[in-house]
Amino acid sequence: MSADPVKWDMEYDVVVLGSGGAALTAAISAHDFGAKEVVVLEKSGMVGGTTAMSGGMLWVPNNHYQLEAGVPDSDEDIVAYLDSLAPGKLDPETLAAFMESGPEMIRHFADRTPVRLFTYTGFPDYQPYAPGAKTEGGRSLDNEAFSFEQLGSLATRVNPTKMAYQVRGSLMESVNGTLDAETLAYREKHDYRGLGQALIGALYKAILDRRIPIQFETRARHLIKDGGRVIGVVAERSDGEIRVRARQGVVIATGGFEWNKELVDTFLRGPLTGPVSVPENEGDGLLMAIEAGAKLGNMQNAWWMQSVLEKKVEHRDAKPNYLLGSDERARPGAILVNRAGKRFVNEAANYNALGQALHAFDAGTHTYTHLPYWLIIDQRYRDKYRIFNARRGQPDPSYVMKGNWLEELAGIAGIDPKGLKETVARFNGMVRKGHDDDFNRGDTTYDNWCFWGDQSVKPPHCTLGVLDQAPFYAVKMEAGALGTGGGPKTNGNAQVLDWNNEPIQGLYAAGNAMAAVLVNVYGGAGGTLGPGMTFGFIAGRHAATASG
Repeated sequence: MSADPVKWDMEYDVVVLGSGGAALTAAISAHDFGAKEVVVLEKSGMVGGTTAMSGGMLWVPNNHYQLEAGVPDSDEDIVAYLDSLAPGKLDPETLAAFMESGPEMIRHFADRTPVRLFTYTGFPDYQPYAPGAKTEGGRSLDNEAFSFEQLGSLATRVNPTKMAYQVRGSLMESVNGTLDAETLAYREKHDYRGLGQALIGALYKAILDRRIPIQFETRARHLIKDGGRVIGVVAERSDGEIRVRARQGVVIATGGFEWNKELVDTFLRGPLTGPVSVPENEGDGLLMAIEAGAKLGNMQNAWWMQSVLEKKVEHRDAKPNYLLGSDERARPGAILVNRAGKRFVNEAANYNALGQALHAFDAGTHTYTHLPYWLIIDQRYRDKYRIFNARRGQPDPSYVMKGNWLEELAGIAGIDPKGLKETVARFNGMVRKGHDDDFNRGDTTYDNWCFWGDQSVKPPHCTLGVLDQAPFYAVKMEAGALGTGGGPKTNGNAQVLDWNNEPIQGLYAAGNAMAAVLVNVYGGAGGTLGPGMTFGFIAGRHAATASG
């Protein structure tokens, strides 16, 4: 959109679009590196984006918490690990920026914000078999619980969690159930929250401490350019359009495009049927960047996550609500099968890699071989474990199907009965022998660390268990995603590039709104948030300090 003539309704040094982890980091960084006036424009009435709904972990190699825990790291190991998982695809400039600025961002938070992180030793990278991986952990950071009392009445502005764990503790405390009654009571009294709630709560407090305004219900629609430079934003509000000037830069951090069916169908390499992010992620930032002449990258990839349709219509924007499916499949006594009743993957594999297995295509039938697919469990599992948002002992949710024997269950679900019966019999036989000969489930450090399995059982049976106690249950699963990974390409300063690989002056991108620096690699827990927030940090810093 042309800049002439423009009547500005608001003027700031740096304008940040979105309010997730990457966006809030960009706003804090811009302020701390010298921008006098910073504003956040948020499409919804809530703060936190998908980050607030997530586990909130950050994957940042060579961070100071890792080094203090006695887990050394090196550029050589980091590059070897990532390059082995995306050979020839990584951009050296943006990768170097992530490796250098990631630890700086973590240190900045520790020194200048209420964000409090820590690392787990023993929590491995998601591909521990790859060269350069840290099987002893250290690169993934979790959040200490944060008291929402510090936010006062604004605590209600934070998006609710979508994790099924106890929100009063860190992710590890929640998964393990290690909070004692006294600590839990204290945290409930003072509204302590962990996971992504803690991260966004602490970032929001840092925003409030800096008196950075957040303009809610303000949807950025177009960028305003003067010649080749972005100088502002056109945004929609309930009372009409406004024009917001950005003297030094605009940071696009509006999330991905997973809720925009047209964009999903246009760009993604396979079906995405159940996004678990906030429904506002409709590709607004992507469309603005395209309009501004941005070069695009990584458009075929998403951050895959197995999900389950809970409600066809949810109150928010009348869109369906999908539940995360990260750990149900990895516990002993659970398998995933396709419509032929066959297993097709190591159920304990990390969710992003497992999601890519769903896109196997059968040229003979012109169908995706493993879609649809189902989680299959037995009564022993149902009695012992939570299943999505239903705890043990609670009534079965509407999305759970039940049969007195496997063939009956298969008929109800639409699975081949013979295939399912044969698969369960074969799987049970392998479990009793102690090894999954088909997919090596339970063989790797990641599988046997059993974060998603049953930590009360020794490997490999923390993830391997028989299904032999009737009745049996099935849940139809979705090809879900935490978000998409494509968008405008950036350089190492988080500046958006045009098709000549020249920076579009005044325009930055971060988080899932940019072409992911790690392409399709999910390095470990926090594999999107770590790089995303690092580039938010870089974007804010450069916008605040760039001279032109």
